[in-house]
Formats: sequence, structure tokens, C-alpha cells
Amino acid sequence: MAITDWHENDRPREKLLKFGEASLSDAELLAIFLRTGVKGKSAVELAQDLLDQFGSIHNLLNASEEEFCQGKGLGQAKYVHLRGVLEMAKRHFESGLTKGDAFTKPEQIAQYLNLHIGNLSRETFVVLLLDQKHQLIERVNLFTGTLNQASVYPREVVKTALEKNACAVVLAHNHPSGDPKPSQADIDITKQIQKALSLIDVRVLDHIIIGDGGRFESLAKSNQL
Repeated sequence: MAITDWHENDRPREKLLKFGEASLSDAELLAIFLRTGVKGKSAVELAQDLLDQFGSIHNLLNASEEEFCQGKGLGQAKYVHLRGVLEMAKRHFESGLTKGDAFTKPEQIAQYLNLHIGNLSRETFVVLLLDQKHQLIERVNLFTGTLNQASVYPREVVKTALEKNACAVVLAHNHPSGDPKPSQADIDITKQIQKALSLIDVRVLDHIIIGDGGRFESLAKSNQL
């Protein structure tokens, strides 16, 4: 049965307009992106096949061009379309962070960070440099480590904060394992950086750890900062 023959409340586009995008499943959201199915399969059925093939929507969205184009019904044109959509999402969140004091909202920062480092296979340590109004000056990827550990040097964080004339920072890194729970090493390095930055009157507002599936931990929110 074609999607046009479905009840309107079950059609992805109509369902989104009536109930909002959060009401859609991963397959339904992907079907909207695909727009059409293939012979013998609706867009939703094709989307579900792709999710089964890649394992998750996260894996599909972060696949290389070669991996992506191996999916049924996919190709270079859709890959380019997807990368463009993801880049717009990144810029949307970055723009929001530069226009207001969004750094009182760990959830919003985590969404932004997830787009930049959530899919990386190596642990990457990031510093968000803020001005006196806690608006974003720049995002700097300072250290990249192995799968499980990045070597973080407080002096490099201090040097970067001075170079950019930052008044405050938000620290962040990803856990490629998927579990955002902070380790004792995460807590210890945060305190070391906090102590080093206090010597130049720069505040550490938070340290956010990005896991998978949108999961994150905020050390400030959990009173570990």
C-alpha cells in the first residue's frame, strides 16, 4: 500500500504537521528526508530497512560517503543533501549560543556539542570560550586522544583563554564508549583547569560530557564542579 493510501494521521508529513516532529519515529523522520521509496517499498519501509542495515539513525547520519551510498535508495545527491542539513543544524545551534546567555542551559549546549563531537571515534576535548556576557567567542578543539583517553594540559587551556580574551569557559569532551558518566579523572582534570583559570580570573561554568543517543552529563548540574 502506498503512503498516499494511509490514513492522514499515519502519513509522516501530515503527522509532523499535526502532532509535531517529536511524534515521529526514526523511520518516519528518515522517510521525510528520503521523500520517495523504491519499487515495492514505501519511503517508510525503505527507511526502516536502512536503519536495520546501519544499526541506528546515528550511524546512518554519520556514515562516510562510501558507506552511505551503499544503502539502498541512497546516493551521492542524498549524501550531499544530508551533509547540508546537518551543517545547517550546527550553525543554527551556534547562532543561538552567540545571541544570548544560553550557557545557563546545559541541554542546549549539549545539543550543539553533540553535532560537533558526538559522532567522533576518538575522545576529543573542547573549550567553549565566552565573553563577559557569557556569549560564545569561539569553540576550540584542544586535544584528541585514543578511544578512551585524551591528554589534557591545563596550561594549554589557560593559554587559549588568554589569546581569545575569554572571561569564562565551558569545558566539554565526548565519551566514544557512549556512556557520558564522568570518571574520577574527568572530575580531577576539571578541578585542575578550574584552579589554573582562577589565577587569570576566568570562570569555568560547566564541564559537559557527551555520550550517545543524546545522552550527556553536566558536572555543574550534578554539583561536581
